[in-house]
Amino acid sequence: MPDFATRSLASPETHSLDESLLAAVNCLLGQHKPQGYWVGELQGDSILESEYILMKFILEEENDPDLPLIANYLRRLQQADGGWNMFPGGNSDLSGTVKAYFALKLMGDDPESPHMRAARNVCRELGGAEQCNSFSKFFLAALGQISYNACPNIPPEIVLLPKWIYFNLYAVSAWSRTMILPLAIVSAHRPVRKLSAKQGIGELFNKPAAANSSAGRLRGLPKSWREMFLLLDLSLKRYQKTAVTPLRPKALREAEKWLVEHLQGSDGLGAIFPPMVYILIVFKTLRYPSDHPLVQKAQRDLKDLFIRQNDTIRIQPCWSAVWDTGIALNALAEFGIAPDHPIASKTTEWLLAKECRTACDWSKNCPDVEPSGWFFEFANPHYPDVDDTAMVAMALRRLGGKPAQAALNRGLNWLLAMQNDDGGWAAFDRTRNRPILEHVPFADHNAIQDPSCPDIAARVLECLGHNGFDYRHPAVMKAVRFLRETQEAEGCWFGRWGVNYIYGTWQVLTGLRLVGERMDQRFIRHAADWLRSCQKADGSWGESCQSYDNPKLKGQGPSTASQTAWGAMGLMAVDGPHDPAVKNAIQWLMDHQTPTGDWEEPWFTGTGFPRVFYLKYHLYRLYFPLMAIARFRRLGGNARRR
Repeated sequence: MPDFATRSLASPETHSLDESLLAAVNCLLGQHKPQGYWVGELQGDSILESEYILMKFILEEENDPDLPLIANYLRRLQQADGGWNMFPGGNSDLSGTVKAYFALKLMGDDPESPHMRAARNVCRELGGAEQCNSFSKFFLAALGQISYNACPNIPPEIVLLPKWIYFNLYAVSAWSRTMILPLAIVSAHRPVRKLSAKQGIGELFNKPAAANSSAGRLRGLPKSWREMFLLLDLSLKRYQKTAVTPLRPKALREAEKWLVEHLQGSDGLGAIFPPMVYILIVFKTLRYPSDHPLVQKAQRDLKDLFIRQNDTIRIQPCWSAVWDTGIALNALAEFGIAPDHPIASKTTEWLLAKECRTACDWSKNCPDVEPSGWFFEFANPHYPDVDDTAMVAMALRRLGGKPAQAALNRGLNWLLAMQNDDGGWAAFDRTRNRPILEHVPFADHNAIQDPSCPDIAARVLECLGHNGFDYRHPAVMKAVRFLRETQEAEGCWFGRWGVNYIYGTWQVLTGLRLVGERMDQRFIRHAADWLRSCQKADGSWGESCQSYDNPKLKGQGPSTASQTAWGAMGLMAVDGPHDPAVKNAIQWLMDHQTPTGDWEEPWFTGTGFPRVFYLKYHLYRLYFPLMAIARFRRLGGNARRR
């Protein structure tokens, strides 16, 4: 905007700093939509394209003209060793490679072509298709490649279980609900799309017989919770075969009703890719006609996630509109725009329209608070989440002015009510940790529950600090205790929603600072020392998604702009802008800024499910460096471009 571009520079010493800031601000403002929001591309891995193709074959819609373009993009994601991975630089993943191979074979790729032979070798070297994760096995079963007996049984009766039972629908995570209920209906009906023999993938199995049954996995009495749940799974499969399943019809009706209700007003079931795919398979299974309004909407919601480029289509897992908008507005607040600036006013108006005012799933565990909160996507009123609500509430406090006050107060009350008994916050529900649930057979996406996590708890503290709460408030004291208890031995904190320990540690240190904690405390100094220990000689930080699999890789990986910004802000919270490590980080950001004001970042620094699914937020590389540099200047730091 012209008022930023023509702003006079403060002094010769800060000339480069201001130039860098103005370039970043103008780049960010250039991506502001007329309706009042920001949204960057959200990039996942190859399973988005492969599962879409597999879904279309299950639905018998393989003549969809979009499929060849999706297959083109899928081929381009194949790695040099022949497999498909979960993030740039990662190892080939068995489930992802099996699904990509299957999708391309269905699209007509010759299984004896070099790229297919290489993929087949990777699958067999990694254990064979029989070792795929649970959610992949449902695709294989629905396409007749394995028996449903090889899939975990998900009884639809779960929808009928009361909340006092340890395992019930509202004891699992919000995203698990939207995935397991559709699969429960599929599990009950066991639909199979028959393929020709030449379309099958028998060549990907090392032990074909073992792929078709869960029998034989237990020897003697169960010796662990995992084996106990496997025994239960076998019992449920036997129950499924009996003629007497008195609760099954009612459970199926209630599950269908639940799913239809959760589609209302949303950009698809859960507004995220996996359940949006599963719901179409459910509609096919329940014989909804293809022209049914719900089927048509579900198809459109998925196609809205397409990004068309030349001869390819790539698919986003969802939209990140509210999240991007909240962070971008906070970055501009750090820069110093005023609440009455047109951008601030328009964005505030857009955010206020996204407040959730109806009680839904979250209210099952948190009934006594007025509905509020913000979701992640464009439209997902059933699932406001704590992280987005905290980010938006910070932005509204800083730039929303009087029009935002009522919604802001509701949002803060909602956040306080959502605090867990352990002092932390989860993403979507007020809940408690139930580690036993991680052993159920369909929990191998590593996120069947949604317990408190340090990064979200710390962001809530940051939000509360901006809104006048300090370390003396009871909720803050409980949260600080939680953070002290979850600190790693090295001094860092785990990042559930961002990669990884750099993300968690930045957020915790920032949150503690904002609520007025003394930053010279030993546990805080320990965290700052860890950040210093993994800063690179050139001033940058980087951490790979591999740190989720290998703790020895904490804080290690290729340098990125977003992680360097997090590291710089983490140290700034402890030692201020004049610390040499902070200056070096800001210098690195300035030196690596592109002429357009942006930064280049090929790596994934966002997390969906640790060890299973990762994300690249395309705006992370812009608004987080902008936030870090603006904070550095606001606190009195100086730097010049080298």
